[in-house]
Amino acid sequence: MSTMKKYGLVGKDISYSFSRNYFAKKFTELNLKECSYRNFDIPEIEEFPFLLYQKEHEYYGLNVTIPYKESIMNYLSEIDEIAQKIGAVNTIKITEDNRLIGHNTDAYGFKKSLQTVLKNHHKKALILGTGGASKAIAYVFENLNIKYKFVSRSPTTDQLSYDSLNEAILNEYHLIINCTPLGTFPDIELFPDIPYNYLNEKHLLFDLIYNPEESTFLKLGKKQGAIIKNGSEMLKFQAEKSWEIWND
Repeated sequence: MSTMKKYGLVGKDISYSFSRNYFAKKFTELNLKECSYRNFDIPEIEEFPFLLYQKEHEYYGLNVTIPYKESIMNYLSEIDEIAQKIGAVNTIKITEDNRLIGHNTDAYGFKKSLQTVLKNHHKKALILGTGGASKAIAYVFENLNIKYKFVSRSPTTDQLSYDSLNEAILNEYHLIINCTPLGTFPDIELFPDIPYNYLNEKHLLFDLIYNPEESTFLKLGKKQGAIIKNGSEMLKFQAEKSWEIWND
């Protein structure tokens, strides 16, 4: 039997992956020659079970990214309490008896990264996007007693549409989090359609995107005097939390 400890990332169109490079570097620095990390770029979530039952299996843990953080939950043996509350999984621990246990480290990473730039007047937030990542952000805001609204292209009850955003709303909500993939390399010219001209130095714009380092969303906010932060530190925090879970 192989002594290799295999880890990986499940997602779609993930050639740009932060996780693969991060863990490859980590394994080199720690001289963990028995560890490897690879991307599983699958077009449909239905292909996920087949990844785990190849002859060369022996995976110890997986990360999950767009667009499978919610749909992956249907394939797991168990989901921890935090991930259940969030409704999304981005980390899977695989036990010796091949049980798949779902966790969410996005919330942990976002909270740690956000708190370095959060100010007392950041009491209300707009969450751009409604996917799996946005659910982790909402969970953190609930824990920090920050009121929030989701902004969606197809808003449901109690959500805002991009068209409805105006000066009054942006004067009330000083924290804006981009959870959409808009602006990710290579389509760096794209950005969420919000009225940037109403932003000012009271605003904090946080983009879960890390490539490019300064997305168009962040550039437009910076131009108006807003505090800006990208998702690179959040990803490092969540990656280290994943590693902790896999080795617990």
